[in-house]
Amino acid sequence: MTAPSGRVLQRGRTPARVVLTWAASTAALVVLDRWLGAFDMPSWWQPPLIALLLGLLTGVVWPLVMRVALPLAFFTLGLGSFLLLGAAVLGLSFLVPGVVIADLRTAVVVGVAMAGVSGLVSSVLALDEDELFFRRARRRARGTAEGEPCPPGVLFLQIDALSYDTARRAVRDGSMPNLAAWLRAGSHVLTSWHTDWSSQTGASVCGILHGSNADIPGFRWYDKERDRIVRVSSPTDAAEIERSHSDGRGLLAGGGAGHGNLFTGDAEHVSLTMSSLAHVVPAASRRARQRRERPGTGYYAYFADPGNALRTIAVSLVDVYRELVAAARERRDDVRPRISRGGFYPLARPGTTVISRDVVVFALLEDMFAGRPVAYADFLGYDEAAHHGGLERADSLAVLHSIDQQIGRLHRAAQLAPREYHLVCLSDHGQTQGESFATRFGETVEQLVGRLCGGRGELPAGHLTGPRDSRRLTEGWQVGAALAESGGPIARRLRERVERAEGVPHAHELPAGREGRVPRVAPGVVVAVSGHTAMVSFADMPGQVSLEEIERHWPALLPGLVDHDGVGFLLVHSEEHGPVVLGRDGLHRLATGEVVGEDPLLPYGPHAAGLVARGSTFPHCPDVVVNSRYDPGTDEASAFEPHVGSHGGLGGPQQHAFLLHPRSFRAPGEVVGAEALHRVLRGWLTDLGHPEPTGDGAAVGALSATALRSSGIRV
Repeated sequence: MTAPSGRVLQRGRTPARVVLTWAASTAALVVLDRWLGAFDMPSWWQPPLIALLLGLLTGVVWPLVMRVALPLAFFTLGLGSFLLLGAAVLGLSFLVPGVVIADLRTAVVVGVAMAGVSGLVSSVLALDEDELFFRRARRRARGTAEGEPCPPGVLFLQIDALSYDTARRAVRDGSMPNLAAWLRAGSHVLTSWHTDWSSQTGASVCGILHGSNADIPGFRWYDKERDRIVRVSSPTDAAEIERSHSDGRGLLAGGGAGHGNLFTGDAEHVSLTMSSLAHVVPAASRRARQRRERPGTGYYAYFADPGNALRTIAVSLVDVYRELVAAARERRDDVRPRISRGGFYPLARPGTTVISRDVVVFALLEDMFAGRPVAYADFLGYDEAAHHGGLERADSLAVLHSIDQQIGRLHRAAQLAPREYHLVCLSDHGQTQGESFATRFGETVEQLVGRLCGGRGELPAGHLTGPRDSRRLTEGWQVGAALAESGGPIARRLRERVERAEGVPHAHELPAGREGRVPRVAPGVVVAVSGHTAMVSFADMPGQVSLEEIERHWPALLPGLVDHDGVGFLLVHSEEHGPVVLGRDGLHRLATGEVVGEDPLLPYGPHAAGLVARGSTFPHCPDVVVNSRYDPGTDEASAFEPHVGSHGGLGGPQQHAFLLHPRSFRAPGEVVGAEALHRVLRGWLTDLGHPEPTGDGAAVGALSATALRSSGIRV
């Protein structure tokens, strides 16, 4: 990677930084002395001495103290470190004759003010702490650099949910100036890759990092055998999914690092990784680590520095303000589509747009400090903002711009690392925008399915995904009923089949009154929603329930769904024809490729049939899978969750992710599916000279690439 021009490589800046910070801290102490009645420094020589001692404390002693006190920083988002800093400042006051700090509260104020002054001086002078960090790294790694040559390292930087089309426009319009500079200089190439049917982070990241995402039908799905909802975002479920998909040969095996991901990719060094949360996941559920990560990585080390904590809290407050202003502007201008952005959300949003971003960047800098061969990190902020604000609205693009700034920071800092690094940027999927299903039609998809299956009464509150406005819901029932009773050719054909089958005995009769742990939308019927897909399972009937059985027990369900204006297509299994895709005006028999009427998969691209056929083979494929309707004319679809931008199925930008790589890398060609992208990324590492991971000593999961290959299944 070509070294950028600028001050990052200039000499003589560290002494200037120290002197200026010392002077500013001295001046700040004088101001505090006059402002705080409980803080007194009567002599002129005391402020510079205290400033010097505080500098030594935060630069030398403090990191050693936080080695012991890291749990306090972890569980308090860094606020606990301020208390410890205040105690340290209080202790310093006893060392300098004549200095009086009356209580711990005053000491905390002094310590926080000094941390703020140091951060402000660094910002004003455009001094980046990474410079000193990587100069130390270069000195420490000098012995390694002079030994055996090592291949260039690679940072894989995932911008969650950024579609290819949005990335192109953001580069063109100035929202991503660093990526734009690489493309205009010709050092990098921007291309796209096609996601799996389940265009969501769980399936995509598992496939990218572990080379297999078999049997992951959604971000959440119903496990009929255990009567429970599996959630990829649950630490225990994520650990179980990784255990079944890992073979020790993941993308990050062999000394790599992963940060902010759902899965480890067999990395030895992880932080903010869902499947490896030591404080949440029981030890019995976690995969055995080949090497214990040293404490102080990622989140721990970041918030151990009170300056980092103060800076992140300040930026988080700015982000809260921006969110409140953006939501108010949408209401004032009556922007559509939009969703409610009040309540606790403005306070929660900085968790992904600011806090996790800063922690991930800090961890990546540490990876480069240590010369780790490969790292993969997920930046979630844009995904969160686009869910609530839309794909290309001002506040979403502002979050995207902040991520681009951090990528530029990593690119600049890489020039001081002990080994050469290449940066690859990618996304796990895109997002498709539109008014939510519940807002548009007045009822959630769970309510729709429950009504068509004969359910009575209100659904459990925790099982609703849409708004609960009774007025809107009443009007929506009228619209939904009219749509369900319309006369599409496939719905008419399904109703005729039901009429002909009356009186024909079937193998399964439904037990009466059976309850389950998962809320039912109707007796024996469970619906799990995952963005643009809704998965219907019949909990009281074992195995895959056929189309014929569904017609016998729930005759109104399939006709009502295929004729609904918010439904694009259904996947069901026929006893006669195998997996079948049903739409309003036609059907597609996946086993033979036969199409009757208009192909319901036509609006979803040339790969749709193959992707849906693959999903139909999953052991946990639901009995009915509903994909939302996509309108190519407006480029919109109505998600089954209350989002403006959403993903999780087929249709529009959600299925087209982006990939930006150095021009010197081998061209990836057409990439369809996360497993194919894994092979591309692994091939790049091999081309650079990274050894192929052997997986020696690692457990081989039943759904891993190794296990599937040995069973004759092509991956």
